[in-house]
Amino acid sequence: MEKEKKIIGRTDKVDFPLLELKGIDAKIDTGAYTSSIHCIDIREIDQTLQCSLLDATHSEYNGKKFTFKNYDITAVKSNNGKVEVRYAIRTQIIVFDKTYPITLTLSSRDDMRFPVLIGRKFLSGKFLVDPQLENQSYNQNL
Repeated sequence: MEKEKKIIGRTDKVDFPLLELKGIDAKIDTGAYTSSIHCIDIREIDQTLQCSLLDATHSEYNGKKFTFKNYDITAVKSNNGKVEVRYAIRTQIIVFDKTYPITLTLSSRDDMRFPVLIGRKFLSGKFLVDPQLENQSYNQNL
């Protein structure tokens, strides 16, 4: 018997415990396959990946520097059909008080409203998306 899927809205606030990030705004995007987080100054130095988070809505996190020893390089096709090579990390995300593994690509999302994009690869089998709703996971904790 298939487990019941939670209903998530078009946006939510999520936590990344391994990255020590809480209440990060995320756009739920069924049109995107991969999930991504908004980082700049992404560089690989001596087999270590370094980057800085950009999130203007969280002054305590904006510009927070990260270092990763374990990472991958992946090809991501954007909505305009261009293929972009990105770094990807594996971490954890908390949604509806449950911790899940998630793979995030690191990308500059300067032109986007949300610092995190959650795609189909993560959503599949766990959630149904109702575009009329927002912050379903976050609001359950208020």
